[in-house]
Amino acid sequence: MREFLFGNRAEARRAATAALRIASKDRDAETGTALALAVLGDSRAETLVNDLDRRFPEGTVVQFGHLLFLRSQLALNRRDPARAIEILQPAASYELGWHGPSTGGFAGSLYVIYLRGQAFMAAHRRADAAGEFQKIIDHLGVVSNDPTIVVAARLQLARALGLSGDRGKARSAYGDFLNFWKDADPDIPIFRQAKAEMRRLW
Repeated sequence: MREFLFGNRAEARRAATAALRIASKDRDAETGTALALAVLGDSRAETLVNDLDRRFPEGTVVQFGHLLFLRSQLALNRRDPARAIEILQPAASYELGWHGPSTGGFAGSLYVIYLRGQAFMAAHRRADAAGEFQKIIDHLGVVSNDPTIVVAARLQLARALGLSGDRGKARSAYGDFLNFWKDADPDIPIFRQAKAEMRRLW
């Protein structure tokens, strides 16, 4: 997921395929693999989602976190943002909680909020999307030592603001994102994309 969020789709697919070969039954490894496959549009994600549901019928983190954002992504793949938003409703009471990991693997914290933001974007509700991405930024402490989702949310916030027509706030959000990444490798895809998108706002 980290590779996907940074724009490295080929590396994300390679890592997800490698994870499938290992066939780990660790909860967080399977969730991370399922989400990576889902965002890549790979149909194998649904098999993993069903397996998680079967193996963790009473797991709060799985049932009220992981499965909801996984199913929301699958609904987005089917171009059904209304359904994606609806799926996430039961997660409202848990979405700011720390979702793991139970091991050193994928942590699903704040992904419910991120997927809701993505669903709002797909539904052309840009102001609502911006609110979701801002919520992630405001609660970055939840993610502990893996801030990848917060980095992605900063860029999505800038995009949502730009598409909503608030060019001033969008420029500021792009500036914040690029300032945080000023020492990043210059060839990271989302870094290049953010610079190009910001130039178009001037």
